[in-house]
Amino acid sequence: MIQESIMLVTVVLMAVVTGVFVFIAVNAGKESVDYGPVQAKAFGIRTALFWVVIVAGVLITVITTLDLPYAATRGDVAEGAVKVQVEGRQWLWNLSQDSVAADETVLFEVTAGDVNHGLGVYGPNMRLLGQTQAMPGYVNSLQLTLREPGTYKLLCLEYCGTAHHAMISNFEVTTHPEHAAAANTQGRDGA
Repeated sequence: MIQESIMLVTVVLMAVVTGVFVFIAVNAGKESVDYGPVQAKAFGIRTALFWVVIVAGVLITVITTLDLPYAATRGDVAEGAVKVQVEGRQWLWNLSQDSVAADETVLFEVTAGDVNHGLGVYGPNMRLLGQTQAMPGYVNSLQLTLREPGTYKLLCLEYCGTAHHAMISNFEVTTHPEHAAAANTQGRDGA
């Protein structure tokens, strides 16, 4: 009984839709209407909407990219930053120094001696804090302020060969500024 009712409703609705299509097809050529003013208004609305979308897109792009962490690429290197030269080689990181004091800003100057590598700096909780490419013939900068004392890990983020998974170095952040001061002297001088 329910299926027969559903079938009847479906046939009636199909007949109504078919009737509407037939009515429109029969009457389409009978009346001549000037659609020029309507079309002009629609084009005006479309043009205005186009410019609203373009302006909104530019504003959204500018606003959302102002706070990206690319200070080192803009030349905004913190005064007194500890410079640490990092060279990636299969399958290790060579560091000019391996410790700093907590709350120091570190400028990692990263290159590679053989193939491309991806330097990832992980905090003591293994959260990725920053990353950059290590490429032969280029020096990329990564500036980070390391606030939490502990052992930080430098891992390779780009597959560089069979021992890629073992390309890990430790970087210590100490609570004692005097402990890291001796190591920092060389790093600040850029030697």
